[in-house]
Amino acid sequence: EFFKQKMFDLAKLINSMPKTYEQEGKGDQAIAYLHYFRGNQDWYITEKDTETPEEPGQHQAFGLADLGYGGELGYISILELVAHGVELDLYFKPQTLAEIREKKAA
Repeated sequence: EFFKQKMFDLAKLINSMPKTYEQEGKGDQAIAYLHYFRGNQDWYITEKDTETPEEPGQHQAFGLADLGYGGELGYISILELVAHGVELDLYFKPQTLAEIREKKAA
């Protein structure tokens, strides 16, 4: 029942996320909605690409990729993350990139 509710909540969150460019200009005040991780590597998703009839499903997103060296904003392939065994953090709460960077610096 726990995971069933988590999946429902996650689908609702993803459907409500901003699409590419909707947080443009916000800098570190942009909100990350999803967190993927593997070891000391983290990917924080701030925006999702729009699905098309030709390419249904979420393939790419925009956000902060931190491979252990401070992080960089850019496009992130969700398909590649999943293919490499990266995990989705089911307990992550949306927060600004500034909050994320502050916690990592501590």
